[in-house]
Amino acid sequence: MTGIPATPLPRETGRQIAALEHLLEVARQLGATVELDPLLEAIAKAATTVLDCERATVFLYDTGTETLYSRMATGLEGSATKEIRFPVSLGIAGEVVRTGCVITISDAYADPRFNPDFDRQTGFRTRNMIAFPLRGYDSKTVGVLQVLNKRGGQFDRDDEQLVNFLGAQAGVAIQRQMLLQEYADKQRIQRELNIARSIQQGLLPREQPTVAGYDIAGWNQPADETGGDSFDFLPLDDGNLAIALADATGHGIGAALIMAETRALFRATVRQTRDLPRVMTEINDLLCIDLPDGKFNTAFFGFLDPAEHTVRFMSAGQGPILVYTAATGDVRELETHGLPLGIIPEAEYDPTTLLQLAPGDMLVLLTDGFYEWDRPDGEQFGTERIADLIRRHHTLPVAEFIRVVYRAVVEFSAGTRQGDDLTAVIVRREPAG
Repeated sequence: MTGIPATPLPRETGRQIAALEHLLEVARQLGATVELDPLLEAIAKAATTVLDCERATVFLYDTGTETLYSRMATGLEGSATKEIRFPVSLGIAGEVVRTGCVITISDAYADPRFNPDFDRQTGFRTRNMIAFPLRGYDSKTVGVLQVLNKRGGQFDRDDEQLVNFLGAQAGVAIQRQMLLQEYADKQRIQRELNIARSIQQGLLPREQPTVAGYDIAGWNQPADETGGDSFDFLPLDDGNLAIALADATGHGIGAALIMAETRALFRATVRQTRDLPRVMTEINDLLCIDLPDGKFNTAFFGFLDPAEHTVRFMSAGQGPILVYTAATGDVRELETHGLPLGIIPEAEYDPTTLLQLAPGDMLVLLTDGFYEWDRPDGEQFGTERIADLIRRHHTLPVAEFIRVVYRAVVEFSAGTRQGDDLTAVIVRREPAG
C-alpha cells in the first residue's frame, strides 16, 4: 500500500501557521522573562520577526504624566537608543493611546500625523508602519508597539490580526512586570526609609538627662518614617544643660536631613560659646547657605543653670513657649525672639530671655503637631487645651505628663491621621520639701 502524498499548503496559509507558531513561542518567552528591559527587547524583536519588518519600538504609557516613553528600539545599529519621551497629545503612538485603535499607514511622509524628526536624527527612513495598543489583563492601555517598514510590501489585514494577538500577549506581560517592579521599588524604598529612621532616632538622646532638683524629659514621634522635628540635651562642663528643640518645614527624609544638620551645628556651636545670640546667628547664617528657598527651621535654644535655677533661652519662631507658675497656678506664654532659621542671613534677634524657675514651676515646649492636630470637623486641639492639661497634671512625672498630653490629643482627633511630627521637651523644677 502506497502512502498518499501530502498536499502542499498554500503559501499564505503556511506563512500564517509559521507566524502563529512563532507567536506561541513568544508567549512562552514572555512568561519566562523576569526583568522589564529584556522583556521589552523580546517584544520588539518578536514583532520584527513575526511581521517581517525592519524596526520595532515599544512605548510605555505613563498615566501620571500623560506621556509615552521608550528605551527600546530595534534596527538602530552602532549605538544604544536613548530614552524618547513625548506627550500622548502628539504623534501616531499618542493617537493610539487616545483612541485605543490600531493605526496602519502605507506612506508615512504623506500622513500629517507622522513626525520625521527621529528619522532625521538617526538616518532611518520610515516608509510604512503599524502602531497598536498594548493592553493589560484589565484592558487598560500600558503602552504602544510601533513597527516600521514591512519588507517587500505593505502591512495588510493579516498583519493587523497578528499584531492584535501579539499586543494582547505583550500588554499582559508588561503590566505584570511593571507591577512586580513597582512592588520591588516600594520594598527597596521602605528598607531605605527604615534605615533613615533608625539613623535619625539614633541622633535623639538615648536617655533623659539627670539634673539634681529637676525632672526633665524629651519625646518624639514623627508623622512618617522620618521626621522634621528634633530635640537635644547636652550636658556642659560648667554644669549647665544645653537644650534644643527644632521643627523643620515639612516632614520625611528632606526635613530629617535639615534636622540632622541643625543638631550638628547646635552641638558644635554651644561647645565653643555660651553667647546665645552668637549661637543663633551663626547657625542661622550657615543654614541660609545650605537650605533651598522655601525651607526653614524653627528652633528653641537654651541653657538650664541648675545652680541659679534659670533657663536662659532664645527662640527662632518656635512657639508657643508655655510656663506653669506653681505659686499662682497660672500658665503663661512667652514671646519668641525672631524669624525661623534659614530664611534671612544676618537676621537680628531680640535679646535673650532669662526665666527664673521657682519650686514646682514648669517649662513646656511642644511642636505645632500637638496644637494643630485637628478632628474631622476641622477644629484644632489648640493652646488652651494644652494649658488646661498643664494646670491639671503638672504634678505628674514629666515623662508621664507627655504621655497624658499625647493621649488627650489622639482622643480629641477622633481618628484623624497624624499630619505632623510631634516633639516635646518638659523641664520642671521639683517642688520644695
